[in-house]
Amino acid sequence: MDFDLTEEQQMTQKMVRDFAQSVIAPRAEEIDTSAVFPEDIFEELGKLGLMGIPFPEKYGGVGGDTVTYTLAVEEIGRVCGSTGLSYAAAVSLGASPIFYFGTEEQKEKYLTPLAMGKKLGSFGLTEPNAGSDAGGTQTTAVSKGDSFVINGEKCFITNASYASTIIVTAVTGKDKKDKNIISAFIVPADSPGVTITSNYQKLGVRGSNTAAIILEDVEVPADHLLGDPQKGFKQFLYTLDGGRISIAALSLGIAQAALDKALDYAKQRKQFGKPIAAFQAIQFKLADMAMEIELARGMVRKAAWLKDQNRSFAKEAAFAKLFASETATRAANQAIQILGGYGYMQEYQVERYLRDAKLMEIGEGTSEIQRLVIARQLGC
Repeated sequence: MDFDLTEEQQMTQKMVRDFAQSVIAPRAEEIDTSAVFPEDIFEELGKLGLMGIPFPEKYGGVGGDTVTYTLAVEEIGRVCGSTGLSYAAAVSLGASPIFYFGTEEQKEKYLTPLAMGKKLGSFGLTEPNAGSDAGGTQTTAVSKGDSFVINGEKCFITNASYASTIIVTAVTGKDKKDKNIISAFIVPADSPGVTITSNYQKLGVRGSNTAAIILEDVEVPADHLLGDPQKGFKQFLYTLDGGRISIAALSLGIAQAALDKALDYAKQRKQFGKPIAAFQAIQFKLADMAMEIELARGMVRKAAWLKDQNRSFAKEAAFAKLFASETATRAANQAIQILGGYGYMQEYQVERYLRDAKLMEIGEGTSEIQRLVIARQLGC
C-alpha cells in the first residue's frame, strides 16, 4: 500500500478544502443553529462533481476511487459536521446501493441524477423497533401482480426530506428456516402513500436533515426491486460496510478540526506568563489527540484502499469507524478542556464538534455493533 496520495487525489483534496473553507466554513455556525439543510451548498457540490466521485463517468460520476471520496468527506466534515454527514449519506447510502446492485436501466434512470448532483438520494433502513437489529425489519412489501405494495415506518433517515428517491428495505417473505427475507426497493419520494416528516430536535449535526418516513400502501413497479430479492440483507450489510468508511472519514474531519482549534488556542493563550502550550499537561493532551487522529487516518486509508482493490474490507471498515468515531469524541472533549470556559461557549466552535462527534459513535452501527462485527471477523 502506497501512503502517498496521487496527484489527482491531492488536487481533489485541495479543491474540496478550498471550497469548504471559503463557502461552507463561514456558514457552519448558522447551519448548526438554524438547523436548516443547506440546499444551495449541495447544488454547488454537484457542480464541482463531488456528488459523483466514486461512480463511473457513464453514470454521471467522475470515476474516482474510495480513497479520493474519503478525502472529500474529511475536508467537508472538518468545517461542518452537518454538511459532511449529509454529503456522506447521499453518496454512500443514497446512491451507492443503486451502483452496487442496480440494473443498467436503474443506474441510468436513478443513479445518474444522483451522481451529477441534480438530485439527492436517501436510504431507509432504521425503524422504531429495528435499529442495531436491522434483521428485525417490520416494513413489508407484498407482491401484487407487476408491482409491490409497501407498508411500514422508517426513522432517523438522513436527507429523506430532500430526496427524490429512497432505498427502502422491507420483508418480502420467509426462508426455509422461517427467517425474514428482506429485499430492497427504489421508492420515488413523491409516490402516493409516502409521508415524510422532520420534527426531530437533535443534539448535534442539526443542519443535516433527519426524517421519519411513513409508507402506507405504497405501490411500486416490480422493476423497482433492487438487486437479488433473496439477498437484500447481505446487500445492505455491504452498503453499511462502505458507509462506515465514510463515517470514519467524517469523524477524522471533526477530530482534526478539534485539534486545529485546540493547538491554535494553546499557542496564543497565556497563563502564568507563558502560552499554555508550554505546559506539559496541555502538551500531553495535544500529543494524544494528534497520535490518535493519525492512527485513525491510516485505518481509514487502508479500509478505503482495500475496497478499491475489491478485497474484503468489512473488518477494516469496522476498525476505522470504531476508532475514528471514538477518537473524534475524545478529541472534541479534550479541545473543550484545553479552551476551558471559552470551550464551553458556542462562538468558539469546539462545543459543536463534541455534539456532532457523538453521532459518529451511533450512526452506521453503534460502537458496540462495530465491536461485534470485529469479533465475528475474528471467528468468535
